[in-house]
Amino acid sequence: MTERIIEARPNSPERREINPALKFALELGPLLVFFFANYRGPWLAGHFPALASLGGPIFVATALFMAATVAALAASWALTRTLPIMPLVSGLFVVVFGGLTLWLQNDVFIKMKPTIVNGIFAAILLGGLFLFNRPLLGYVFDQAFKLDDAGWRKLTLRWGVFFVVLAILNEVIWRNFSESFWVSFKVWGTMPITMAFMLFQVPLLKRHAIEEGSRDRQD
Repeated sequence: MTERIIEARPNSPERREINPALKFALELGPLLVFFFANYRGPWLAGHFPALASLGGPIFVATALFMAATVAALAASWALTRTLPIMPLVSGLFVVVFGGLTLWLQNDVFIKMKPTIVNGIFAAILLGGLFLFNRPLLGYVFDQAFKLDDAGWRKLTLRWGVFFVVLAILNEVIWRNFSESFWVSFKVWGTMPITMAFMLFQVPLLKRHAIEEGSRDRQD
């Protein structure tokens, strides 16, 4: 049997389970590395001279963000022998835009990355829903929630719109506020907003939850 590289479709019996808390840690970890490295950039450069050659704190943080992102994807692969779609897409943009940031010594690339990634996620979710009638969000949350098809469609629509809001918000923040404020907001602003948004989806999750034994009947 050929090994699957990308995670299986939502509600598929081929999906390999991973602890939701561990999955969340793998996705949040690189952001925390980015925040810490930007905040403690001079200290890191002083203790690790190789980092000093990268430039200021934002460039040190970018390099470590790239490394942490690749490490998180490698850990996902080691645990499940598959790669999660959304973190994979985001990781590719982190590597590309992070590489451009370091090569050209221009932090605009890494600052625009969330706008472009959120915009692409919105296009993927909304495009998949309206053009192909496929609720693609199930690929992200199927490890944590078991929903019927109607539930995945509604949740996909809401997340698609939410990603549009995040893209606009990132543009407003990085273009109008300081670099340190943008970095802080990227971790301590975006994550609480996202968590609050997720809490508002709890009623929908309860209404459309399915039993574990029924998941193999869902396409």
